[in-house]
Amino acid sequence: MIEYKEIALDDLLNQIEEIDVSEHGTVVYYWIDGEIKPVPEEWDRPRRTAASWRTNKWTAVLSLPDVKAWGAYDRERLTGVIVYRPHLTESTAQLAALFVSRHSRRQGISKRLFESLEKQAIADGHSELYVSATPSESAVNFYLSCGFLPTTQVIPELFALEPEDIHMRKTL
Repeated sequence: MIEYKEIALDDLLNQIEEIDVSEHGTVVYYWIDGEIKPVPEEWDRPRRTAASWRTNKWTAVLSLPDVKAWGAYDRERLTGVIVYRPHLTESTAQLAALFVSRHSRRQGISKRLFESLEKQAIADGHSELYVSATPSESAVNFYLSCGFLPTTQVIPELFALEPEDIHMRKTL
């Protein structure tokens, strides 16, 4: 039985390495001529080490004002997490990160975590969510299934950090 709850950011930093983000794929999405285009391409993402989780990019996200996170726990083990950044703009919040362990995927955990984030964004008065999606088939298709659409109206600071990602918005 998976338990879902808000997680303190300090606890998240201490437990994040429990999530096995390793993945293999055969398709990568690219933004070409105003469209998402799948391109056959082998890729691998290895499991992260404790040191790789403590990168400046990851810790910088968690140190932003008012950031919240929700975790999915399989017994006491963190198996999924979503990170919410409110007030990206006056009307837009950011889905800053979403990870589910390899062994726990395709069980609805991402969807359930996303519902918590979406509910919070609405409660905070936002009318839109923004995500820069890893260009993997699984990530892009998940966000599309949640109602996100690719956008050419990117947030410059996020595009500069992740220009290869598929930047998407969702109206709430």
